[in-house]
Amino acid sequence: MSGTVTVKNVTLGEGMPKICVSLIGATLTELKEEAEALKALAPDVVEWRSDFFAGVDNIEAVTEVLEMIQACLPDLPLIFTFRSAREGGERQIATEDYIRLNKAAAASGLVDIIDVELFNEEADVQALIAAAHDCGVFVIVSNHDFQGTPPEEEIVSRLRKAQELGGDLPKIAVMPCSAADVLTLLAATNRMQELYADRPIITMSMAGEGVISRLAGEIFGSALTFGAAHKPSAPGQVAVAELRKVLELLHRSL
Repeated sequence: MSGTVTVKNVTLGEGMPKICVSLIGATLTELKEEAEALKALAPDVVEWRSDFFAGVDNIEAVTEVLEMIQACLPDLPLIFTFRSAREGGERQIATEDYIRLNKAAAASGLVDIIDVELFNEEADVQALIAAAHDCGVFVIVSNHDFQGTPPEEEIVSRLRKAQELGGDLPKIAVMPCSAADVLTLLAATNRMQELYADRPIITMSMAGEGVISRLAGEIFGSALTFGAAHKPSAPGQVAVAELRKVLELLHRSL
């Protein structure tokens, strides 16, 4: 991989894949408990999945949560994510609300990265990327396919599109129906990294069959992997302590 992205003291795209854990509480109190518990797990990155939050429609409430997370975990890069229901999230909101929410998060000075879904209108994706970059915030441009695993060409095409639009961290997650599907995702990751990527990419095959993809990123080219604290935020996530042991074992072997 030819490019890296450094956020706070974490560099994505070199060495072991970095470990991200998601906060998924429905209330400020639950989120505070989760954030406090993360201190002991010591992940590299934290993601707030705001689609789980009951008060996500209220920008002031969202800002209050972001302030709490920053106060609790000041040294960890923070990803702000609203995952839509169509891509496996907890709810769907209107496009204008999605744009307003992400712009507010980027402008808050409290997040380091926002996650923008690739399958929005292209102009909206570009506008959000530009707004984030104006605030000094990086952007994951993501796609989550819970229906299956597209062909290798299509996976590479989506990652290239995310890169061409200006995403700092192209990301795709797919659902395997067989071991062959997992191999398809890994082959696409390797191809993207070797032939096209000029920045770090994030890929994973979900559920139990796809676990190997969450562990072998350093070999195939995925820079970030998502681990579970208590409750996974996506199918197939491995507990952080176990995940770190395997990543370290593979790293030593390379």
